[in-house]
Amino acid sequence: VRLVESGGGLVQPGGSLRLSCAASGSIFTINGLGWYRRAPGKERELVAGITRNGRTTYSDSVKGRFTISRDNAENTVTLQMDSLNTDDTAIYYCNTLGPRLGDMYLSWGQGTQVTVST
Repeated sequence: VRLVESGGGLVQPGGSLRLSCAASGSIFTINGLGWYRRAPGKERELVAGITRNGRTTYSDSVKGRFTISRDNAENTVTLQMDSLNTDDTAIYYCNTLGPRLGDMYLSWGQGTQVTVST
């Protein structure tokens, strides 16, 4: 399964973006999927995760502003991002949640750039 991210762009502080991750195959058997980001000069971090049965988790920095969802029928994972601020500027990637939920990481895609700026 390969993952392709899209939906990034330039947005002003306070704005919204909706990121999409399309899988080349079925995601039904993947226990956990997540959105990660890498900001300039920082390590990649997990910002949101969702299990196969829909349970979600968020980093403290995005809790209450971001919403992750998955559509097992369409093989997509979406990240709705609201109330964006400059600290959200990063390249965003999707992938599995890895061994913590018994999955293997998939190959990392190119990600989608999100820039929050005036």
